[in-house]
Amino acid sequence: MTRPWRPAASSPRDRARRRGHPLFARFYARAGPAMDRGGGTEHRRALLAGAAGRVLEVGAGAGANFAHYPPEVTQVVAVEPEPHLRGLATAAAAAAPVPVEVTDGVAEHLAVPDGDFDAVVACLMLCSVSDRAAALAEMHRALRPGGRLHFFEHVRAASPALRRVQRTLDATVWPLLSGGCHLANDTEAAIERAGFTYERVTHLNWPDSNPPMPQAPHILGTATRP
Repeated sequence: MTRPWRPAASSPRDRARRRGHPLFARFYARAGPAMDRGGGTEHRRALLAGAAGRVLEVGAGAGANFAHYPPEVTQVVAVEPEPHLRGLATAAAAAAPVPVEVTDGVAEHLAVPDGDFDAVVACLMLCSVSDRAAALAEMHRALRPGGRLHFFEHVRAASPALRRVQRTLDATVWPLLSGGCHLANDTEAAIERAGFTYERVTHLNWPDSNPPMPQAPHILGTATRP
């Protein structure tokens, strides 16, 4: 059974977030197909493997995940604050193999009832939210007990030398060039602090290069709400 989306109350800060980074949004949307050809499609399929029932995708971007949802998913509610990307996601939803409803909203204030979803998807978005702890708390709240968080995210590097490069970029040009993304986040620890229990975590470099690029370290996996 599908349920209608209820729009969130809009604060001045949220309205500013929705205006976002329009130039980066257009660049990201155009770069997306090349990223997927470079391994992104494989990672998206791995991200969504095992998803079922009602799914909340937070920070859906242009809707690149929609084509990869398995048939066990009965509905996707996809939240995207940036207007240009949200329009592209709405077009992608029309061709998706499962029902997808695209809506405005921000990760830190999700207009959903407690425990209303079987799964939540966070894909390449926790690096750019204004309050990662609040976003994860909202995802935890939205999940039913036993529900699963599917994540594919930038993380800080294991190498101290590469971590120093990440921190330098975070403090200078990277957030300006990347729509607010930060590279040196310990997102793996943040997910656990939010109350999730890990099922599986894969550490990978994408794109894979030697030496690795500052944006390459990622984690991909699932965690449950106990």
